[in-house]
Amino acid sequence: MPSQLLRMDNVGIVVESLDDAVAFFTELGLTCEGRGRIEGEWAGRVTGLGDQSVEVAMMVTPDGHSRLELSRFLAPAVVADHRTAPVNALGYLRAMFTVSDIDDVLARLGKLGARLVGEVVQYENAYRLCYIRGPEGLLIGLAEPLADGR
Repeated sequence: MPSQLLRMDNVGIVVESLDDAVAFFTELGLTCEGRGRIEGEWAGRVTGLGDQSVEVAMMVTPDGHSRLELSRFLAPAVVADHRTAPVNALGYLRAMFTVSDIDDVLARLGKLGARLVGEVVQYENAYRLCYIRGPEGLLIGLAEPLADGR
């Protein structure tokens, strides 16, 4: 029998301020499972970066099934910045989160600097949707299921 995919483990996001990113995703509703430093040549063999030092925080969704790995590279230095790329740029686009009240989430995250990219729209009778720019310009999607779409 061939091997099979078991699950998606996490999505990684590189940030400048781990504290700000943890605070933002905590306000969104994720929980920090742990923080630590990953260092050494062994880690660089996985990433292809050689000797590296990275501070990491693992964030988990309330259902326990999805995780974000937030990373702040101490060494080697960051070499590219894609945070403010438009939504039609090639590569990874955004993480989408389902919320129970999009207006409340927008108000709470707005206090931490989050800004709407466009506007909140309704897709049929299924969802209210929007994109926001969170800490450091990270693109985040929010979806509120409507009663008919659940």
